[in-house]
Amino acid sequence: MQAESGDEGAAGRVLAFSSVVVDDLTTVAAVTVGTMVRDGYGGSDRCHALYCALPRAEFTGMSILLTDREDAYPPGVVTVDIDSPGLLGFH
Repeated sequence: MQAESGDEGAAGRVLAFSSVVVDDLTTVAAVTVGTMVRDGYGGSDRCHALYCALPRAEFTGMSILLTDREDAYPPGVVTVDIDSPGLLGFH
């Protein structure tokens, strides 16, 4: 949402990657994200990502956030720098 609002076509480029999953916000999730925004955890984009990275009943896997702002997330959230050499194909 945030990327597309600032860069036309960004969503299409991101969704073209087979490993990208965008979690829909159910009613309960939307209320939770709204509460996080109100409580000062960041904007709707950051809080959506944070919500999806936290443990929840409907997702038993391990979420990893690709971001260029690893320090923006609290301890316990697994983040990977999107510009790290391994992600760019360099080893």
